[in-house]
Amino acid sequence: MIHTETLERNRAILRWILAIVYFAVGVVHLRNPHAFMPIMPAWVPYPHEVILITGVCEVVGAVALMTTRLRHLAGIMFAAYAVCVFPANIKHALDHVTLAGTQLGWWYHGPRLAFQPVFVWWALFAGGVVNWPFRKP
Repeated sequence: MIHTETLERNRAILRWILAIVYFAVGVVHLRNPHAFMPIMPAWVPYPHEVILITGVCEVVGAVALMTTRLRHLAGIMFAAYAVCVFPANIKHALDHVTLAGTQLGWWYHGPRLAFQPVFVWWALFAGGVVNWPFRKP
């Protein structure tokens, strides 16, 4: 069992990290959407627009995660987002896609794919949706 103040401090730290990462990645999606085109599965309609929309969602979600009123919803939406982008992560790994002149091997893709459920949990925990595996006393 973890004390409430420790739980909330850890949640705040993870929330800040998640918000900063999503904000930064969102800006990259918006500034250079063409860089993400190679990892878009062929079945995704309007891939350029989807990349731009995901960038907007990442930036807006990062800001929402830092607000008390929208934090819970942002956590749920980021968890759903992590599930939705998984096909692009799989394509990136299986097709050996080169991004910015770099081809990342399984040393990157293996842990990245395995870590996806942690991203889902992280979003839910940072958003105050779940306390698992911690419990408030």
